[in-house]
Amino acid sequence: MSPKMRNNLHVGSIEQLSSEAYAAVIATALRRELGGTHRAVKTVRRWTGAGERTVTNWLAAEHGPSGPHLAMLSHHSDAVLEAFLIMSRRERVVIDLEVFRFKNVLLDTLQRLQEVIE
Repeated sequence: MSPKMRNNLHVGSIEQLSSEAYAAVIATALRRELGGTHRAVKTVRRWTGAGERTVTNWLAAEHGPSGPHLAMLSHHSDAVLEAFLIMSRRERVVIDLEVFRFKNVLLDTLQRLQEVIE
């Protein structure tokens, strides 16, 4: 493996995403969902088992999470999952997730409306 390949996350067959861009996308997703406070660090540590300094580096976009940590983050964070899917060029899956969420909100609203009517 060449040094160039180790520094990039491959996306598709044509474009490559740099490790810096990967770290920035994940950091943005985490901060959007959790904020940038120490509480966010504690939450991400609980989700992943990673150390405080590691999580702080993720939130600061100094480094991105490794595969196992990314899997755990995606499990707990919809924002990280969506960011990962977009980086993977799977925008259609993101749309499907949004439709699923909207459907659930709509069904919940209809159920509450039915309870009010009865």
